[in-house]
Amino acid sequence: MNWQSILGNFALILFVLTVVTGIIWCIDVFHLAKQRRARAKAALAEFDERMAKLDAGGVKSDMNARAKLEADLLRQPTWIEYSGSFFPVIAAVFFLRSFLYEPFKIPSSSMVPTLEVGDLILVNKYTYGIRLPVINKKIIEVHQPQRGDVMVFRYPENPSLDYIKRVVGVPGDNIVYKNKRLTVNG
Repeated sequence: MNWQSILGNFALILFVLTVVTGIIWCIDVFHLAKQRRARAKAALAEFDERMAKLDAGGVKSDMNARAKLEADLLRQPTWIEYSGSFFPVIAAVFFLRSFLYEPFKIPSSSMVPTLEVGDLILVNKYTYGIRLPVINKKIIEVHQPQRGDVMVFRYPENPSLDYIKRVVGVPGDNIVYKNKRLTVNG
């Protein structure tokens, strides 16, 4: 697998981003946040102790300073905050594109006049069965293709290309293409 095919595989990119941001989010929730809270608790106890001494000496304490210190101590590092924010969005997009619907752009004029070059179509990903993303292995069979359906498939000679075509025949049909004329069962 070369870099061009990896960068052209949006499902793989979404999968990697989902895994990486999910791992960072889990590490933060189950480990780093607890450490931040423990450090904040210790620092705030020390702050309160100092303020109590100042109050005993007649100096008025600033409660806004305590709130600011607490917010600063509990704040997530920016990269963790971004990972935690992006994780649910990327996971939702990955799920939607992998199992429900995926947009495709019509690449050629073979579907004219119904679909023009550059038209966008939204493909129902579960009509013919559920496939595992990235490895494209069918795990649940739902329906078989019917004549007239518009299908998206990978071009066998170059799997990085998506082909969008209309089904003209199903198993058992007799299809003949002769003199630039297509006949089905007749």
